[in-house]
Amino acid sequence: MQSWWQLGEGFGQAGSSLALYQIECAFCGERDNWAIEHRAEKRKPNSRKVLYFDTYKCGNCAGYVMVFWSASESSGGPMGGGLHAYRVLPWPLDIDDGEEYWPATVKRFWKQAHTALSREDFDAATVMSRSALQAVTRSQSAEGNDLYGEIEDLESKGIIPKIIKDWAHEVRLLARPSAHPETDEADVDPNDARDIVQFLDYLLEYVYGLPHRIEEYRSRRAPEQSSDEE
Repeated sequence: MQSWWQLGEGFGQAGSSLALYQIECAFCGERDNWAIEHRAEKRKPNSRKVLYFDTYKCGNCAGYVMVFWSASESSGGPMGGGLHAYRVLPWPLDIDDGEEYWPATVKRFWKQAHTALSREDFDAATVMSRSALQAVTRSQSAEGNDLYGEIEDLESKGIIPKIIKDWAHEVRLLARPSAHPETDEADVDPNDARDIVQFLDYLLEYVYGLPHRIEEYRSRRAPEQSSDEE
């Protein structure tokens, strides 16, 4: 597409009315729950082509998105047939599923931690980080009566260094109030939640990522080393 006047011409969604049911809120993930707040139009001279600049409010979380869209010129405006296309800002920041070499349980809780953080559900982010941490310790066959003991065991076996162990205990301690709340439990500090989820990324890189890359390197180097020995 070389001109924005081509938006909706020959490609896009069926119909000339905006497909709001497809648009996902960037903040809460809700679909098809929008109320229009404002519309501006730009018409192409000597044409029925119209570019729409809409602002919509989410009925679930009261977040806003801006939708730039247009129906094809042959549609004759938003009430006709034909096609339309659109662009949305902001868009959802999708969380991927993690690395394929992570254990499945670790991936599930890691994704939930990041998803909760993106929605500013800070209690949930810390609890899911703790769950991911315990999934890591158990994937490494850590021994202990509780998460504290499992973390200590990983360090004693040389699987993690002391600095990683200390941070792992911070995850454990921060998430404990949210996992076992009192009636007057204080809110989790947003910065603490962000730091804990970031630490989780570092932990997974140390426990799984580095060994995986080292093994890939060794596998790549093995044929070259065999040739050197001949």
